[in-house]
Amino acid sequence: MLLISTLGAFQIAAATKSQLATVQRDLVATSALSLLSEPSAGFENYLLVGSDSRQGVDPGDPDFATIGSASDVSGRRSDTLMVYHYDFATGSGALVSFPRDLWVKLGSGEKAGRINSAYQLGTDVLVRTIQREFDIPIHHYLEINFQGFKGLVDAIGGVKICQQYPSRDRHTGFYIKPGCHNLNGVQSLAFARSRYFETKVNNKWQIDGSSDIGRGKRQRQFVGAMLNTAMSRIISNPFSASSVFAGATNAIITDQNLDLIEFAAKMKPAASGDITKYSLAVYSKAVGDESVLRLDKHSAPVLAFFGGRGPAPAPGE
Repeated sequence: MLLISTLGAFQIAAATKSQLATVQRDLVATSALSLLSEPSAGFENYLLVGSDSRQGVDPGDPDFATIGSASDVSGRRSDTLMVYHYDFATGSGALVSFPRDLWVKLGSGEKAGRINSAYQLGTDVLVRTIQREFDIPIHHYLEINFQGFKGLVDAIGGVKICQQYPSRDRHTGFYIKPGCHNLNGVQSLAFARSRYFETKVNNKWQIDGSSDIGRGKRQRQFVGAMLNTAMSRIISNPFSASSVFAGATNAIITDQNLDLIEFAAKMKPAASGDITKYSLAVYSKAVGDESVLRLDKHSAPVLAFFGGRGPAPAPGE
């Protein structure tokens, strides 16, 4: 058993090393980080981006009708924006998400727009937007698109999500009955993308009117569940580590300096459920003919914490 375990560990290490070489690296984001991000005392921030790019979408996929192809939905925007904050002294992690309809000054502040459009202008513009608009240093960049997201979920054997009531989103094709369900990649993407989330209470469908706010809360819930699932699978079967890692390296794009093994170690608090989740206080406002979200002053303590200027505020889902 000792010999088998030792050989297995060597195989996993060798496989992991070869898989690291296949990770796509974003040189534009790397350049922006090197120019703008000095090391911060005691913490690191990771910008996590979910791209809505349809690149690589297969017309044969079961969710093709709800996602569409690159010709149906051109360009790319950030469908999900989060910052993961790691504290070196305590080993604790925190997560905050930014609503995609948040109205901000883009890049170096030359013009304004929805925050999800910053990514369309370039990953360097997105990094500058986050750092200068919110005064949050960004040290590393990690991106995943729709196809990569589904592949990653399937690589870890699905993700368990529990709902008290029947839930659906007719726009993304999501539907589950009450209880806990192991969602595959297609179902997980439909859940994470949902902006018109409905629950059936007292035999009546009720829509979540919070739109992007509720969406961000569900996405933070899903990220925690996904990391917990991956860690549990590896602990129960160490030989699965190689396949889990392969699923991750095939799905993501990072800055050139991000060490994925170190990053995985720093994500352990999130994987074990020991992570603080924050949302930003926002309010609705019309800008011309557009209805957008603006940052509320009550977001200041959260931004100060992620920027290393203040203590951790009371958590909020």
